[in-house]
Amino acid sequence: MRLSDAVLRPGTAVPIEERWAQFHRYGPYALLGLATVIAGAGAGHFMDRAEMRAAGVLGVAVLALQVWWGVRRPDPEEYARAGQIYYALRTVLAFALTWLNPLFSIYAVLGYFDSGHLLPGRRAYAGLLATAVTMAGSQAGGLPPASGLQWMLFGGLYVLNASLCLLFARFGVQEAERAKERLATIQALELANARLEQALEENAGLHAQLLVQAREAGIADERRRLAAEIHDTIAQGLAGIITQLQVVTSTTDPEVAGEHLERACALARHSLGEARRSVQNLAPAALEHATLPEALKNTVADWSRRTGVRARLTVTGTEEPLHDEVAATLLRIAEEALANTARHARAARAGVTLSYMGDEVTLDVRDDGRGFDPLAVAPRSGSGGFGLDGMRARAERIAGTVAVESEPGQGTAVSARVPLVRHG
Repeated sequence: MRLSDAVLRPGTAVPIEERWAQFHRYGPYALLGLATVIAGAGAGHFMDRAEMRAAGVLGVAVLALQVWWGVRRPDPEEYARAGQIYYALRTVLAFALTWLNPLFSIYAVLGYFDSGHLLPGRRAYAGLLATAVTMAGSQAGGLPPASGLQWMLFGGLYVLNASLCLLFARFGVQEAERAKERLATIQALELANARLEQALEENAGLHAQLLVQAREAGIADERRRLAAEIHDTIAQGLAGIITQLQVVTSTTDPEVAGEHLERACALARHSLGEARRSVQNLAPAALEHATLPEALKNTVADWSRRTGVRARLTVTGTEEPLHDEVAATLLRIAEEALANTARHARAARAGVTLSYMGDEVTLDVRDDGRGFDPLAVAPRSGSGGFGLDGMRARAERIAGTVAVESEPGQGTAVSARVPLVRHG
C-alpha cells in the first residue's frame, strides 16, 4: 500500500502528497527527538547505566541512519532496495531502543506510516506486523515480558495491533484503488473534453468554410439567374426587333413596313418591361394576371404571328394552380424553346403541350424542323448556345430536368419535367 495513494483525492492530490512528503522528510527527526527527550526523562525508571550507554549508542546510530536516508531519499525509486534496507534497519534499531526503554516506541510508530511507501506488496504487511511487535511490547510494559501475565498481555496487544494494522491497510488499499479509478476517469474525461474541443474547433472551421461556399454558390446561382433572364428577355427581344427591322429595310410596301415597325416597337416595350421585372426578381408580365396555360396560349399565339409558323397549345390533365416560381420557369423554358425553333429549326409547325401528371408537370415543345444532332451541339460561346444550358439551369433550380430529342430531318422535341408545387 502506498500511503500517498491511499490519501489521493481528485483535485487535491498534489497538496496531500506534499504534506506526506514533508512528514516523511521531517517526521522521523521530530519523533526521534521527542522519544529521546521523554525516554531520557524516564530513563532512571527503565534503564541502568549500561543500558543508558547502549541507548545512547543506538540513538546515535538511528540519527546517522536518518541523516543518510535524508541525503539518499530526495530521488528514491519506488520500492528501491535502499528504501527496504532503511526500513529494516530502522525497525531493528527502534525495537532495540524500545527493548531498552519502552518510551522509544514513540519513534518506532513510524513503521505504521511508511511501510506501504517503502515496501512492495506483501513486504508492506510484514513491515506492519514487525512494527506491531515493538508497539505491543511497549504497551505491555516493556520487552521482554517479565511474567506470564505480561506475556498474555503482550500477546493480546499484538493481536490487537496487528489486526488494526491489517484492517486499516486493507481499507487504505481499497481507497487507493478507488482513487486510482477516479483519477483514471478524470483523465479519460479530460481526454474526451480535449477531443471534443478539438472537434468543436474543426466544426467551427468547417462551418465557416460552408458559409463561404454557400455565399459563393449563392452568388454563382444569382449570376446564372440574371444571365438567363437577360438571355430570355433582352437578347430574345433584341433578336426579334432585329428580325422585324430587317423586314422593314427589305420591303418597299409602306403598309408592311409600318406593321413590322409596330411589332418592333411592341417587342422593345415588352423586352424593356421584362428586363425591369427581371432586375426586380418579379414573375414574367404574362403571368401577372393569368394562369400558366393562359400565358402559354398567349405566348404561342404571339410567337406564331411574329414568325409565321403554325403553332398550338395543348393542355392535358387536371389544371392546378402552380407556385409562381414553377410557372415562371416553365413559361421561360417555353419561350426559349420557341425562340430556338424560330432561330434554327426552319419549322412549318410547332406544338406546345402542358401536362399535369400528379406530382409532376411536364412541358413539351415540338417542331417539324430540320432537327440536329444533340451530341454534336457546340459548347456555349459568347455568340450563342446559351439556350439549352439556360433551360436546364432553370429546371434544376426547382429540382427539375430538361431533355432534348432531335435528329437531322426529324424535328426537335424539348421536354421539361418539374415537381408540381401548388401555389401557396
